[in-house]
Amino acid sequence: MDYDVVIVGGGLVGASLALSLKESGLRLALVEARPPLFDAAGWDSRIYAISPGSASFLGRGWERADSSRINPVREMRIFGDDASSELRFSAEEAGLPELAHIVESGNLLRGMMQAIGTPENLEVYCPASCKGLLWTDAGVELDLGEEKLHSKLVVGADGAKSWLRSHAGFEINPRPYKQSAIVANFECEKPHLDTAWQWFRKDGILALLPMPGNRVSLVWSVWSDEAERLLAEPDFPELVAEASFRRLGELKMITAPAAFPLRLMRVDSLVKPRVALIGDAAHNTHPLAGQGVNLGFRDARELSTVLLERGPQKDCGDYPLLRRFDRARREDILSMQTTTDLLQKLFNNEIPGLSLIRNAGLRMVEGQTWIKNALIQHALA
Repeated sequence: MDYDVVIVGGGLVGASLALSLKESGLRLALVEARPPLFDAAGWDSRIYAISPGSASFLGRGWERADSSRINPVREMRIFGDDASSELRFSAEEAGLPELAHIVESGNLLRGMMQAIGTPENLEVYCPASCKGLLWTDAGVELDLGEEKLHSKLVVGADGAKSWLRSHAGFEINPRPYKQSAIVANFECEKPHLDTAWQWFRKDGILALLPMPGNRVSLVWSVWSDEAERLLAEPDFPELVAEASFRRLGELKMITAPAAFPLRLMRVDSLVKPRVALIGDAAHNTHPLAGQGVNLGFRDARELSTVLLERGPQKDCGDYPLLRRFDRARREDILSMQTTTDLLQKLFNNEIPGLSLIRNAGLRMVEGQTWIKNALIQHALA
């Protein structure tokens, strides 16, 4: 089977690239190991904050998602670890309808796959697993076992443990944070008021994100041994309520807590001849800013733009063309990784006097409207 672009990984970022290219006339293939699952009767613990820029990029994929299961973020309140320092972002004050949207991974992916549909120029291989990768004179051969796909370009969107990244020989620089992010969903006693809450605590960073029906989603980043202890606690909702200063009253758990390890990961380059990486296959960041999936969508958006504007004489795997994509994404990725890494170091550190500096920094930013507006504009992308 001959294609112009084969996308390995049918999650949110891989599907977004397929959606953006489906009307391009390119011959496309999407390879995914597991069929997507979405439980309409329950709630998905994989929750994302989607920026307005990402929602616009997703287009009909965003519109097809179940809007009754999406909640806007109209305000963000971020607290330091001294019980008094606070940084607040308001959509109303910035003249915006919302700062972001909170959506379940399964709901959004279902909407995107519905929007992709079954165009003649796209073949979906699912379930399918990659067995081998071979460069040829004409392109790349991807071995799926029973079938071999020949393509001008193979795109790795297969996550943090990317098979394609490993087999294509990309050099990575991973640095574990020795922390885990605990996720779970709760019903809350008090209204969340479309507000995203975040506390920088001495033992980690806790966020509660607003979901429909006065529910919230927890992301609590703590040291890995502490995460194991918290997951074993029989009254976990009470611990979360106490850690969040009972801002939302009593909490009732509606999805079991789970944890995943955190790391910073950079690659030497996003591209090699006829291969490109996007999303978590290309970079990992600390989740404290909630921008990981938006960073991946911006990868897909840039790669799509480069491919659509390549000109009639260039094939999709042209290396100078792929280098253009790599250069365009470097600054955004480095900026996000550096910012979140510095904040993680700043707030998960017991150096004497550092607490005064970090909380003073929060108060300083709160008093500078121009800085807050600049931060909001960056988060909207």
